[in-house]
Amino acid sequence: MTDPIDPILLDFPDQFETERLVLRPPRPGDGPPMNEAIRESLAELRPWMPWAQVAPRVEESEALARRKAAQWLLREDLMLALWRQADGVFVGGSGLHRIDWGARCFEIGYWVRTSLSGQGYVTEAVRGITQFAFTHLAAQRIEVRCDALNIRSAAVAERAGFALEARLQRQARSTSGELRDTLLYVRFSETP
Repeated sequence: MTDPIDPILLDFPDQFETERLVLRPPRPGDGPPMNEAIRESLAELRPWMPWAQVAPRVEESEALARRKAAQWLLREDLMLALWRQADGVFVGGSGLHRIDWGARCFEIGYWVRTSLSGQGYVTEAVRGITQFAFTHLAAQRIEVRCDALNIRSAAVAERAGFALEARLQRQARSTSGELRDTLLYVRFSETP
């Protein structure tokens, strides 16, 4: 058995495109458009996202963008900002999280700004990120986890070709503090 490579030494693209989107890690200066999208979408995000309980200040969003840029370089978390190709509008956030480099297992998380929801951007992004992970990161397993009550998030996973593997009962606390069930969707690499 060989020692696994240190993830920081892995080279892979830091930007890619889908039909309508440019996906890339956050950069310094991304805080203001990110903040605008979060503020616009707080009511829709609040039931599902612990980080969306209070409107962040622009400085907090900028600090987050810079931290996530550093984590991308360190290969600790691979957050992706979604930008519309046609006009450069910030569409939402996604990325690969809960990374296990040894098993090549990743979790995709996602959100979309309210004014652009229902237009297929998130499904497009999830499909693109999945392909990116299989092609460039040698992913073996990709997961999507969502609150069992979050029907729209589950529908994205299903449209993107993920299969429901499990319903984890009373697995986490909801943003209101109640125990909730989590749906676990998965896609596997075609090569073991």
